[in-house]
Amino acid sequence: MTSEGWGTPPVEPISQHYIVCGGNALAHRLVLELVEHYEVPVVVLLPDRTRDHAPWIEQLPGVAAVVECAGITEEALRAVRVETARGLALVDGHDEENIHAALGAQGCNPDIRIVLRMFNQRLGENIQHLLKNGAALSGSATAAPAFAAAALSRPNSVQVGDRFLHIAYDGDIDSGRICVVADQIDRQDLSRIRLLPDQDGDSAAFVRLAREFGDDGPIRPSGVRRPPPAAETGVEEGGPGEPEAAVGGVAAGGVAALQALPSEPPVLIGWWRRLRWRLLDTLRFFTSARLRLVLITALAAVLLAFGLLWYLNRDFGWSLYVSLLDLAGAAQPDQPAEATAGTGTGGAWQRVAQVVITFCGITFAPVATAIMVEVLGSGRRGQPRNPGAGTRDHVIVFGLGNVGTRVAAQLHGLGVPVVCVERDPQARGIAAVRALGIPVVVGDGPLEEQLRRARLKHGRALVAVSGDDATNLEAALEARHGKPGIRVVVRLFNDDFARHVYATLDNAASRSVSYLAAPAFAAALMGREVLGTLSVFRHVLLIAELRAEEGGGLVGMNRHDLEDPGGVRVIAVRPADSPGAYRWNYADRTRGLVPGDRIVVAATRSGLARINTALVGEG
Repeated sequence: MTSEGWGTPPVEPISQHYIVCGGNALAHRLVLELVEHYEVPVVVLLPDRTRDHAPWIEQLPGVAAVVECAGITEEALRAVRVETARGLALVDGHDEENIHAALGAQGCNPDIRIVLRMFNQRLGENIQHLLKNGAALSGSATAAPAFAAAALSRPNSVQVGDRFLHIAYDGDIDSGRICVVADQIDRQDLSRIRLLPDQDGDSAAFVRLAREFGDDGPIRPSGVRRPPPAAETGVEEGGPGEPEAAVGGVAAGGVAALQALPSEPPVLIGWWRRLRWRLLDTLRFFTSARLRLVLITALAAVLLAFGLLWYLNRDFGWSLYVSLLDLAGAAQPDQPAEATAGTGTGGAWQRVAQVVITFCGITFAPVATAIMVEVLGSGRRGQPRNPGAGTRDHVIVFGLGNVGTRVAAQLHGLGVPVVCVERDPQARGIAAVRALGIPVVVGDGPLEEQLRRARLKHGRALVAVSGDDATNLEAALEARHGKPGIRVVVRLFNDDFARHVYATLDNAASRSVSYLAAPAFAAALMGREVLGTLSVFRHVLLIAELRAEEGGGLVGMNRHDLEDPGGVRVIAVRPADSPGAYRWNYADRTRGLVPGDRIVVAATRSGLARINTALVGEG
């Protein structure tokens, strides 16, 4: 149902519904999340039904109503029945607009649950105190760690207590494994992936040991393994064997597991590499070959003169002191009377050395002054710094929107060299990364030229995170053309594009900002706390913490009741009597939860939605 005008209320009387304000990709995914997984009535308030994702949102089945209004005014909120709604999600517009809309909605319905998207996280934390029942989330902050981790080919982690959880694949899985989160992984056909597959129970390992050491087991009392029967080897007489269908209860194919580390894996960059980058980066100030020749000659002359002074006086400290004074033009010449009396600085050769150092200082002074003026002047004018000759082994971030700015800042914070590319000179992310000293290539020229200026030949990865799928794919392909084998991470909303990227490009990854952020926004809208999201290729795994409240639906439930193959896995329990202790892989599957207990679960989007539906129905 859509609105036809403002003469009559566009939305028929409705209650206990959820309102989504926005027409962008995040709004699109959030509506899908609420309709398909949480199965709740949704009313959408669009700024323009002809732009962005609005046409697709309008065609989604299960949406109760779609209303068009240029701004989120009090009149617009009343038109979508905010006074009877259970929740409101503000996922479009600027921070200021969302704050005004949130406060206005709270005035109309004090009990409504409000979730608003805020780029400024610090401001969002403060706004939460003004809302009776609200949460402020940042879609870019939720998704940026996944992009940064993919660029470095390292696992993205979520902190739970004093541990950091991450996804490990195949050979990287070690003894810190908590549970298998995916199997049947095939890069050529990602639709085969099974999330949170059914596994053997906790006692399966003990059962296998008992079978192996039993009377009929393959291991003899002496410890020598018996040869397995032909039926167990998978080889029949007269024909080749087939591979095992499963190993340890996990289906054949690639496997991903949830692992815990005591600290987040660091990005190891040697100090000598950092020093080399710094030294080479200074060459950007000396672009002229003639200038370099003059300066190198002058530097060699100063070093030779200093060596002569040291040889004549045998005093390193004094020689350095005199050399620096001469280089700065502060030397005191000998007087003729002092030279005649032999009380001068120490002979003709020393005077020659001091004269050489003084004249070389005259060469260095204007160059140093020009460099300082250039650095300070470009900073005052707000001009972005171009990448220097020393930019090596860096990550190129293409697109400085909200996500690109976050990704660049996070990589910079890890100590990884970053170069940004942005076609829009007015993009607000330019000022943010310039404040961090990150080089930026700005302009609307050919993409090949922009990547060349970003020193693609010396880069380690490209992260394409502009708002357009086709542009991001073009940047990735252009990067591969300029440097075959470079790591590429592409932001793609379209799943078909993503499947082609994984099937045709090696050393590539695809992420969707809205796909990563929408489950967290939906869970927050339902009042659930999502600690973080982890990516399994294009799939999302949510790490959430649930609390058993007095009279709530969780009280009395055990692991058997909560866990659902393909949907939910309980990975830790925090008992009410020791809330600071996380009991990982809690062994007692029959213990019912008591008020005050907390559980940490790994869940799919639909799995967390089913838990929420069950708890709302029972609570």
